[in-house]
Amino acid sequence: MRVPLLEVEHLSMRFGGLLAIDDVSFTAFAREITAIIGPNGAGKTTLFNCLTGFYRPTSGKLTLHQAMRQHQLERMAGFRITRVAGVARTFQNIRLFAGMSALENLIVAQHNKLMAASKFSLAGLLGLPVYRNAERAAVEQARFWLDRLNLSDQADRPAGTLPYGAQRRLEIGRALCTGPHLLCLDEPAAGLNPTESAELNRLLVSIRDELGIGILLIEHDMSVVMTISDHVIVLDHGAKIADGTPAEIRADASVIKAYLGEPDDADLAQIERDLA
Repeated sequence: MRVPLLEVEHLSMRFGGLLAIDDVSFTAFAREITAIIGPNGAGKTTLFNCLTGFYRPTSGKLTLHQAMRQHQLERMAGFRITRVAGVARTFQNIRLFAGMSALENLIVAQHNKLMAASKFSLAGLLGLPVYRNAERAAVEQARFWLDRLNLSDQADRPAGTLPYGAQRRLEIGRALCTGPHLLCLDEPAAGLNPTESAELNRLLVSIRDELGIGILLIEHDMSVVMTISDHVIVLDHGAKIADGTPAEIRADASVIKAYLGEPDDADLAQIERDLA
């Protein structure tokens, strides 16, 4: 049985006279990959910014289901959405700490746990066992993800010197080190070559299948979306125009129209190839 993880109800976001998100509703389910697609300017990143506390929605509800608790994300400060509700994200542009090593980037992601264990520096300064144990656990967690990301041999290399695809994976690993219930990825395949995209696909499927983490994915690469997604939401000009399985989205005339306008036969054949 499918279990709701995130319920978006009548979400709207207005910037002055611009309605960026227009009464959008959908449900993302636990242990699934839900993709949000649409042309440039459709409102995808604005939706993510509402979910993760960068914007306060003009109206609507954002309910995250976590075990026996529910969190109303639209009412929470951004840092609480990560710390309490367990929502982590990446961005379109890589935001690693370029001068820190790959390992250090993953340890820094566990800052909240380490600060709590240090009693906000006192236990850390005194070298008490509670902090030493937390520090050891943070390093183990970081090394675990480096291994899962195939980056163990790059642990001590500055993050900014890693190949682009490795930086993309490292950024996902940093988000995972926060222990999320919902992982929001904003165009993780951007700039990747076909081999790197295939490696990303395997990573995201393993996160879903082996760790049971729900993934919300913004992506323009349809080979990624249609290969790994369980559920696809399509936005256009801020409104939801389609909602279904990848197969249903491939056959939806409104989706083809949103991407190409009124397509001729050649355009229709091309978009069907892209969605296949």
